[in-house]
Amino acid sequence: MPRLGVDLGGTKTAITVLDAGGTGRLTRWASTPGGAYEGAVAELAGMILAAERDAGAPCSIGLGMPGAVSVRTGLVKNAYNTVFNGRPLRADLERLLGREVRIANDANCFAASEAADGAARGAHIVFGAILGTGAGGGIVIGGRVVEGRNAIGGEWGHNPLPWMSPDEHPGPRCYCGRQGCIEQFVSGPALARDYASSTGETLEPAAIVDGAARGNAACEAVLRRYEDRLARALGQVVNLLDPDVIVLGGGLSNLNRLYANVPRLLPRYVYSETVETGIVRAAHGDASGVRGAAMLWP
Repeated sequence: MPRLGVDLGGTKTAITVLDAGGTGRLTRWASTPGGAYEGAVAELAGMILAAERDAGAPCSIGLGMPGAVSVRTGLVKNAYNTVFNGRPLRADLERLLGREVRIANDANCFAASEAADGAARGAHIVFGAILGTGAGGGIVIGGRVVEGRNAIGGEWGHNPLPWMSPDEHPGPRCYCGRQGCIEQFVSGPALARDYASSTGETLEPAAIVDGAARGNAACEAVLRRYEDRLARALGQVVNLLDPDVIVLGGGLSNLNRLYANVPRLLPRYVYSETVETGIVRAAHGDASGVRGAAMLWP
């Protein structure tokens, strides 16, 4: 049976269908359903059914999302798409689609995809970090995703940024209700906010990167701060997990300079005389998370 995967992102949703050999039959992108919960779930179910019709065969369905399903209640928790929080998304999708739906954290799906046949193939301990609308994280050890007792394994983005300077403390308020979360320093919106607060002007992350490449001092300063914050956040991961490799995904993972500058900064923050941890770009790019969602079915 073909496997259909859904990557329910903060602003965009991807759907792909894999055949038995893992080759994609189709991939499509659309805006993430929003508005009232009932309408959002119905729209999502319609998107899935339309993709399945185009694939030409009934599919198993796996969904990755920036959040988790509570092991106690079966309701969504910690979702960046807050319309789904506290709601029985899996049960409602199963009712609308007429079959079992498997749901996992999107960063877990991303890490599983890259560990299986991507940039972390063959590594024993893998940490996958998504740097996009938010900052998600997933852990794979020995080929198995570490979900954890509370279904929050790898949620580095909602720990405080380590070694804050006085001008960073206490940090921006996060949608989770706390201040100073890593997500509020290393996500795409965080990069744009730092530029706006330091210059009084507004630029999107891509424009900041372009400006730095052209020699704009303000853009360069923002990126240097970003790289140091990312090194601090990943240094904390290395100190706790000591992975063989860290795979970066999400829009900011396309920033080439990260792969040279962050490894140089990492030894400042890692409790070891040497740091052998590789930091690499996702092999499957934007498709990695949705591939991992499809792979929730063997």
